Amino acid sequence: MRHYIGVSLLALLFSCTNPREKTDNASPYLNIEGQTMGTYYRITYRDEQERDIQPAIEKSLFELNAELSTYIDSSLISDFNQTSKTDLSIPLSARHFMANLNKSAEIYRSSNGAFDPTVAPLVNYWGFGYTGSKPLTQVDSSKIDSLLTLVGFSKLNWTTRGEQVLIRKQVPGIKLDFNAIAPGYAVDELGRVLESMQIYNYLIDIGGEMLAKGTNPQGEDWVVGITTPKEGAETTDIQTTVPLQDQALATSGNYRKYYSIKGEKYSHTINPRTGFPERSNLLSATVIAPDAMTADAYATVCMVMGLEKGLALIESLPNLEAYFIYGDPKGEMLVKYTSGFKKSEK
Repeated sequence: MRHYIGVSLLALLFSCTNPREKTDNASPYLNIEGQTMGTYYRITYRDEQERDIQPAIEKSLFELNAELSTYIDSSLISDFNQTSKTDLSIPLSARHFMANLNKSAEIYRSSNGAFDPTVAPLVNYWGFGYTGSKPLTQVDSSKIDSLLTLVGFSKLNWTTRGEQVLIRKQVPGIKLDFNAIAPGYAVDELGRVLESMQIYNYLIDIGGEMLAKGTNPQGEDWVVGITTPKEGAETTDIQTTVPLQDQALATSGNYRKYYSIKGEKYSHTINPRTGFPERSNLLSATVIAPDAMTADAYATVCMVMGLEKGLALIESLPNLEAYFIYGDPKGEMLVKYTSGFKKSEK
């Protein structure tokens, strides 16, 4: 799975105005930014009352991380991972955890297992997980086979009883890692915070996962860029630009987070069916969806499935589009995208 503590693959591309400068017949646009989930967040929004929304944003992120962060020992997901019990009870009020659990189940089914948060033990083994960055010096196939017995979202069952959710691990030692879906969920959650404050024109960006609503300071669609997937690329090194109209966008790629063992490159995208980092000619996958949670998860799905299968899957699903950058045998970068994908004309 893609590890969300990483690098933004996207760059915001709209003409910057003074954040408090009014456009024609419009309220001022404001900007805030900060740190969360090991990366940045940036929000540009229009508010007639010119409120400072940062306290509300920070509060929401704190509550979300208290349930979903594998890097916080006291979080709900850490409790789930650390317990030796196979039967657990989680309060129904843990809505962030349950939203990620239920959405993961949906995408696990639609991707035929390519998306699987129970891959956590393998992500940790390869040194890309919450146990810390510890690159391997030698691959142990027998260890991978052993860890694969702990992987499989179908090995989890849950049901609601009153105010509790009862979860059963069919195999002791199953662990969860929502890092391939939680950043997108966080973007959507911040969007809900803004709209509860009657703010409907905004762009939210958490480490490259984006949600755009309404219009930008020029009164037009928001326009974002997809970074060229190459080592050392800056966020200003743009492959193409994309207009977003009440849509979300997320990108997953293997070209920045990897390490080498005896001359072989191993990326952070772990295939939950093989236990090994996925190796293909696909360099990055960008998915556009109605919400960032969906875009985030399916971007990872595409990296696991590879170019042709990923393209076919996205084409088969409603309201999703994708843009793929891949390498040919000569080392050239090529692109493919779904039939409804729209690049910016600007």
